Amino acid sequence: MASQKFYAVAKGRKPGIYTHWPEAQAQVSGFQGAVYKGFKTRSEAEQWILSPSYGAGKAKSKTTSATPQTASPISDDALRIYSDGGALGNPGVGAYGVVIIDGERRRELKGGFQHTTNNRMELLGCIMGLTDVLNPTPPDRPIVVTTDSSYVVNGISKGWAKGWKNRGWLKSDGKPALNTDLWARLLELTEGGHVAFRWVKGHAGHPENERCDALVNEVTRGDGEGLVPDTEYEAQQAS
Repeated sequence: MASQKFYAVAKGRKPGIYTHWPEAQAQVSGFQGAVYKGFKTRSEAEQWILSPSYGAGKAKSKTTSATPQTASPISDDALRIYSDGGALGNPGVGAYGVVIIDGERRRELKGGFQHTTNNRMELLGCIMGLTDVLNPTPPDRPIVVTTDSSYVVNGISKGWAKGWKNRGWLKSDGKPALNTDLWARLLELTEGGHVAFRWVKGHAGHPENERCDALVNEVTRGDGEGLVPDTEYEAQQAS
């Protein structure tokens, strides 16, 4: 979910508290032994920077059981997709941000809607990233999608979404599954097992996750100006 962030740089080119990730990134990118972390409030950032609890810009995070693939190694030549999404107010003005790293090449995607939800934007970010790299010709190497959405990672890696689809988009308790239009698209893109999903803790200093979050904020800052309606979401709400 996109919101105001504060980035504490304890060790970098210019230590301090930053409110925009690109500014903080400039202080730590390529800086050996950089120590930094993202926070929701300035007071938390200021308190942490007095006594940083970890190094090299990596947050301490609990091992997640969101996906069985988390224990398997990632191939060095894997094409990497980082994605984030959020909606202000949830529902509200929403957006996705994507970073694609293909060897030495790097590109970014962003977009959004006037009125949508966090989960829809988390899903759409992964969809847009995969659509970009799979068309017109899929790469001949593994693809790894990294997101801070356990909803997305569990839905694919634990087979929840496939189960919903097989039951006519009903959950195990018989209730209708949500966001079925997007789940159908994501299932189609991940057929064949050539795509692995990884969960990362959000707002914890992971450079690419923070960059994706910044892209989300770039879109949502305009309060929906220039964005189109999420017609599928609106249709679901009306039904």
